[in-house]
Amino acid sequence: MTHDFVQNFPLFCIILTLFSGPTCMVLRGKWARYVNLGVISAVGIMSLAVLLDVCARGEAYVYMMGHFPAPWGNEIRVGPLEAFMALFFCIIMLLSMIGGMAQRLRKIEASKENLYYVMVNLLLSSLIALIYTNDLFTAYVFVEINTISACGMIMICQNGHTLEAAVRYMIMSLLGSGLLLLGICFLYGLTGHLLMSNIKEAVAALVATGTYHAPLMVSVGLMCVGLAIKSALFPFHSWLPDAYGYSTVSSAAILSSLVSKGYIFLLIKIFYRVIGFDIICGSKIINIFFVFGIAGMMFGSISAARESNIRRMIAFSSVAQIGYIYMGFGLGTAMGVLASIYHILSHAATKSLLFVSAAGLSESSADSRELPELTGAGYRNPSAGMAFTVGALSMVGFPLFSGFISKILFAQAAVNQSGKMLPTLIALALSTILNVIYFMRAVIVIYTPLRDIPAEKREGYRKIRMRTHPEITAVFACFVLLNLVLGLMSQPIVELCARGLDMFG
Repeated sequence: MTHDFVQNFPLFCIILTLFSGPTCMVLRGKWARYVNLGVISAVGIMSLAVLLDVCARGEAYVYMMGHFPAPWGNEIRVGPLEAFMALFFCIIMLLSMIGGMAQRLRKIEASKENLYYVMVNLLLSSLIALIYTNDLFTAYVFVEINTISACGMIMICQNGHTLEAAVRYMIMSLLGSGLLLLGICFLYGLTGHLLMSNIKEAVAALVATGTYHAPLMVSVGLMCVGLAIKSALFPFHSWLPDAYGYSTVSSAAILSSLVSKGYIFLLIKIFYRVIGFDIICGSKIINIFFVFGIAGMMFGSISAARESNIRRMIAFSSVAQIGYIYMGFGLGTAMGVLASIYHILSHAATKSLLFVSAAGLSESSADSRELPELTGAGYRNPSAGMAFTVGALSMVGFPLFSGFISKILFAQAAVNQSGKMLPTLIALALSTILNVIYFMRAVIVIYTPLRDIPAEKREGYRKIRMRTHPEITAVFACFVLLNLVLGLMSQPIVELCARGLDMFG
C-alpha cells in the first residue's frame, strides 16, 4: 500500500465506525455482533498500518478532509502517538467485547442486543475522532457522542441500579460538557479560530502582548475542569462506582479503560496543541491537577479498601488510577506527561482484565460479587483466578507487569522537581501500600479453601473449566500477555510515546 493511500485510513476508521452504528440498528443481534467485532478488527488493522507508516516516515502529517483548508474544511492530524493510541484502544475494546460476550447475552434482552452494538460502534467512532481530530469544535461534537453512547451502554440492562447510574453519569457528564463548550466558545471569541494549530498561534500572540490574559485563563480553566469532571478526577467521581459496578462486564471494562482516557487524551492535545505546554505550566493550573491527583490517589484507594463488593472495589481503584494520571500532569514536565500516557496504557490493559476476570469469579459463585462469598472462587474458575491475580499484581506494581513501569516512570519524573518530589514519592508509596491491602486481600479470599464456609452458602457454586468458555480463556491469555509486554518491553513503547509527544505540538 502506498503512503498516500494509507493516509486516508484515519478518516476511513471514523467513517466506518460512525456508519456501522446505524447499520447494526437494522440487523438482528447475532449479525450486529459480527459487524461490531469486524469493525473493531478492521479499525485495528488500519490503525496498525497507519502506525507503521508514520514510524517509517518519522514525521506526522495533516489530512485535510475534502482538500479544503481551514476555516472551510476540517483537519485530521496523525503522528506516532495518535496511531499507537488508536491501535491500543481497538485491542482493548475487542478483548473486552469478546470477554464479556457470555454475560452480555444473558443479561441483555435479545430484542435490544443490536442497540448495544450501535452504542459500542458510536463510542469507538468518538474515541478515534478524539484521537485524530485537529479541530476543537469537532472534538466537542464527538465528546457528546461519546457521552450519549457510554450512557446507553450503562443503562442497557434497564434495572434500578443501571438506570440510577446512567442518570448520575449523564448529569455529571453534561456538567463537564457544558464547561468544556463554554471554554471553547471563550477561546473562539479570543482567537477567531477552531483549528488547534491556528488557535495555538493566536494564543502565543496574546500571551506575548499580554492582552486578554484573564479571559484566556478563564477559557483554559473551564476546558480543564470540564474534562476533569468527565474523566472522573476526584472529587468529581461520584458517578463512577455505580456506573462501573452495575453495568455489564463489557461496558465496565470499556468505560474504565477507554472512555475516560479519550477525554484525557483530548486534554493532552489542549495542553500541547491548543494552548502550549509552557503557557499551561505558567498558568499554575497544573498545581491544581497535582493536588487533586494526589487526593484522588488517596481517596480512591481508601474507598476501595473499604468495599466488600469486588466490582465496586475495582471501580474505586479507577478513581485512584485517574489520580495518578493527573498527578503526572501536575509535575509540569514532559517526563510527567509521558508517565501519565504510559499509565493510560497500563491502566487500560489491567483494569479491563480485572473486570472481565471478576465476572468469571462471580459466575462460579452463584453470581455473587461480595468478597466473602467469592471464597475459593480461584479454584472453581482457575483461568479467571489466575487472570485476576495478574491484574492485581500489576495494579500493586509488581515487577514484570505494566503497573511497575508506570510507578517507576512517575518516580523518575518527580526526582528533578524539588517542590513536588517528596509529595509524589510519599503518595506513590502510600497508594502502593493501600493497593496491596485491598487487591491482595481479594486474591487471598479467592484462594482460601471452602472448608470454613457453611454448606448452605455454597448453593449455586459451580466449577468452570477452561474448556467451558474457550474464548474467554483466550481473552485472559491475551490480556496477561499484553500486561507482560508492557512490563517487559517497556523501553521501545516509552520511546515511541516520547517521539510522538515531541511531534504533538
